[in-house]
Amino acid sequence: MSREYDLVILGGGTGGYVAAIRASQLGLSTAIVEKEKLGGTCLHKGCIPSKALLRSAEVYRQSLNASEFGIDVAAVRINFSAVQKRKNTIVDQLHNGVKSLVKKGKIDVYYGTGRILGPSIFSPMAGTISVERDGEENEMLIPKNIIIATGSSPRNLEGLTPDGKRILNSDHALEMTELPKSMLIVGGGVIGVEWASMLSDFGVKVTIIETSNHILPSEDTDISKEMAKLLEKRGIEIYTRAFLQADKVNLSDKNIKATVLIDGEEKLFEAEKMLISVGRKGNSSDIGLDNTEIEIESSFIKVNEVYQTKEKHIYAIGDIIGGLQLAHVASNEGIAAVEHIVNGTVKNINYDNIARCIYSTPEAASIGLTEEKARKLGYSIKVGKFPFKAIGKALVYGEMEGFVKIIADQNTNDLLGVHMIGPHVTDMISEAALAMILDATPWEIGETIHPHPTLSEVIGEAALSVDGRAIHF
Repeated sequence: MSREYDLVILGGGTGGYVAAIRASQLGLSTAIVEKEKLGGTCLHKGCIPSKALLRSAEVYRQSLNASEFGIDVAAVRINFSAVQKRKNTIVDQLHNGVKSLVKKGKIDVYYGTGRILGPSIFSPMAGTISVERDGEENEMLIPKNIIIATGSSPRNLEGLTPDGKRILNSDHALEMTELPKSMLIVGGGVIGVEWASMLSDFGVKVTIIETSNHILPSEDTDISKEMAKLLEKRGIEIYTRAFLQADKVNLSDKNIKATVLIDGEEKLFEAEKMLISVGRKGNSSDIGLDNTEIEIESSFIKVNEVYQTKEKHIYAIGDIIGGLQLAHVASNEGIAAVEHIVNGTVKNINYDNIARCIYSTPEAASIGLTEEKARKLGYSIKVGKFPFKAIGKALVYGEMEGFVKIIADQNTNDLLGVHMIGPHVTDMISEAALAMILDATPWEIGETIHPHPTLSEVIGEAALSVDGRAIHF
């Protein structure tokens, strides 16, 4: 059996299903081939379930500290099975929502493994999709265009493969049925820091080891240092310039013993479980790319500025192309690819103008250039920084740690970067994103009247501080 489509999308994650909806809006007959569930990693193994767990951890921590707000709470305890049930309920509700959106768009969904075939009786060029399911006859989809949106998976350390029991990746950790007493986290990037924060709030003893000079190595150094300081204040141990010796990891019935090289000296760590959080790899294998001219580099597909591969009728978006591996990035890349397919529109996404969020406690969010990158690019810069401890709403919330940092061009006053760490900054970063899109200056942000008392006042004060005009600090 074979069916023809204007567009077939491999992968029904955030990038894939958004691209499919936009294609349907523009009149393309569209199909999605999905190996597991619509919604992909973000909905089922990443953004949503991890943030649901983070929220439960936050509520537990706040309950333990309720006396600081004049509230006496007795016998606070964790019901981790209920925590997981809540997480699953949220995921299921959103999953049903995605399925409804796809159905509303009259988009066909084929569940199974999609593989790209080479030139055949179905098509003179590579691109026919074979949908394969165990015990069933393959279905053939013949598209005019293809978008590959197969996403990414946790990367393993060479010589050390997670077993899902003692040694975990983030997928495994989401399915834990009980909390360990201690966790050694290998990797201090965004995922590692979020898990460290969550587990610590749940009462787990957490240690982070990171190979770079500081955790969150892609963030502004001031943010990384503040995050490390505040995590350590909560009892999380952090070791940088630390390299796990994969051949010196020993498992017993009760714990893991791991040897780590720190500044040239070996140190032994013990923990009940280990979480490997060292980045992600593109899901580019076993999808038929060897039947095409598509180029791959370090598991990621190479594309041009409009997301075309070397096969011009085959596009790729999202985690599979590397870059910023964020759900909102994948969605916008998908829309850009579809609009190019339909009418040749070139939608240039400025990746420096995309907000990045970290949902730990404290939260962190950023957009644009770090101070280090701005200086490296040759900018003469001026910097404003304003602390949350001078903001009334932060005191009301009982969350006074952190700051907002704004970087501007000394000569043109152009906004170059905004970096935040503190309460609810992942919700506030969009003001900075809009400012970047509109080419606003710190003066314009500072002249914007922010309501009082709100946490957003910190942004206005930070903007004023760029030129030494901050009022409350």
